[in-house]
Amino acid sequence: MAHRVADELISRLVEAGVERIYGVVGDSLNPVTDALRISGKVKWIHVRHEETAAFAAGAEAQLSGKLTACAGSCGPGNLHLINGLFDAHRSNAPVLAIASHIPTSEIGTGYFQETHPEILFKECSHYCELISNPKQFERVFHIATQSAVGKGGVSVIVLPGDVAGMEIPADGSPRSVVGHRPSIRPCEKELAELSEMISSSKKVALFCGIGCANAHDEVVALAGKLKSPVGHSYRGKPFVEYDNPFDVGMSGLLGFGAAYQAMHECDLLLLLGTDFPYDNFLPTKPKIVQVDIRVDNLGRRSKLDLGLWGDVGETIRGLLPMIEAKSDGSFLDTMLGKHRKALRRLNVYVDHVGKQTPMHPEPVAAALSEIAADDAIFTADTGMCNVWSSRYIRATKDRRLIGSFTHGSMANALPQAIGAQLCYPGRQVIAMAGDGGLAMLMGDLLTLTQYDLPIKIVVFNNGVLGMVKLEMEVAGLPDYQTDLKNPNFAKIAEAIGMMGVRIENPADVSSGLKRAFEHSGPALIDVVTDPNAVSLPSHIEPEMVVGFGLTMGKLVLSGRIDEVVDTITTNIRHI
Repeated sequence: MAHRVADELISRLVEAGVERIYGVVGDSLNPVTDALRISGKVKWIHVRHEETAAFAAGAEAQLSGKLTACAGSCGPGNLHLINGLFDAHRSNAPVLAIASHIPTSEIGTGYFQETHPEILFKECSHYCELISNPKQFERVFHIATQSAVGKGGVSVIVLPGDVAGMEIPADGSPRSVVGHRPSIRPCEKELAELSEMISSSKKVALFCGIGCANAHDEVVALAGKLKSPVGHSYRGKPFVEYDNPFDVGMSGLLGFGAAYQAMHECDLLLLLGTDFPYDNFLPTKPKIVQVDIRVDNLGRRSKLDLGLWGDVGETIRGLLPMIEAKSDGSFLDTMLGKHRKALRRLNVYVDHVGKQTPMHPEPVAAALSEIAADDAIFTADTGMCNVWSSRYIRATKDRRLIGSFTHGSMANALPQAIGAQLCYPGRQVIAMAGDGGLAMLMGDLLTLTQYDLPIKIVVFNNGVLGMVKLEMEVAGLPDYQTDLKNPNFAKIAEAIGMMGVRIENPADVSSGLKRAFEHSGPALIDVVTDPNAVSLPSHIEPEMVVGFGLTMGKLVLSGRIDEVVDTITTNIRHI
């Protein structure tokens, strides 16, 4: 049998450890899907939208750390990948995208479905190249996979359908693909300089991001030696919060606890493995040291008194023997006290408001955290689900939480849950979906039933684009076009063969969640929550209060006084 470029592609994917390709089949992809059929070593996951394919591949790559793949047919097919690929790329997830293309003889003629993928995908990839000759394939594939794994992010192979079907000599020359990135430790001189800065500082605070993923014990050891409060970013939460007696919560608009205060009241702030983008939440008075494996992250968000290029774990292991333990724990004790006070305020929504109707979303998230397995994988839609997951989902050593944290796309929770469940079939996967986000890619509920994926989707159904509404109100604008006329999502789930549970009464939250979680197959839990529930950031700027007050006044003048009364009575006792 002839050995085609497509056959060699699948063979090389197997060697690189790829187990699945997510996508939608199409004519220009026919040689690739045929090669998959013949090989039988890589599974095709037939999603209902290519955006889902890219999100799912990105989720699998984030969770496993391994190269994953997605594919789209020419023109609209591979264009649909772009949003999910942007998310994967900005999450440093090693994903190889196969962008099928029109016949090479037609490129440049305005042919049916013609685009220029090598231009379109350039911004969301480390490497993107058109293969126009079979002799290119071996080296282009190798560069693409090395770039995705080595740099962390997306590579794109643009493959015309006719080239995929061309014969290619079986290449006996192996090109091993690097599977892991090396560890980097800063030089002794830089570590000594950091040690001196720590020694001369009375109050040291740590702020940790996803770069601390493999450095939990080192971070805790450093905090213990320096008597330092430890704050974390959203992406850093799963790796820093658990088993950490020095944790003081999260900073930013979604934040909670005393992380903001600790960062602003310290003498020295250590930014460890974080590219936290919200510079208005970063301090200007303390000295700032940043440690990151990505040298281009150093100093691009805040002032920088010292930048260290290295892995957080390696850096701390090199630093610990060079520093003396601090004896004064007053700063840490003060921040821990503020953190406990902030947590008590958050729990008011669970302990006292949890029995009220309309139902608040906070007790739903808290119940979800209690019921979920200790090694559950959570995916969270962008918007208010980010707030509830960051504040109420308890981190454990084995739990994972992923979302569109940097790209900030809607509709990510469902497709990321698909990738997570296929990657870890024995673990509990829970998608915290907003009603707007779920509706955007709702067609891929069918992927759950097609592959009988036991994902549990918890829909926070408040009938509004909640985060957008809040952003408008804080800006002093009455909300406009944020309302959603939603169906009964539980009945939709039942109509396609899933278990559907509808929860409208707070008393039914725990029992409804448990009933769905005990179901062996996919389930959707439609939880109807209060659209007027407001989440307050950990630090409130005066202009936020002014903007919110201005909005309430405008709503009154426009005849929407009932909404103002509902919003105030729902939230005022907890502000």
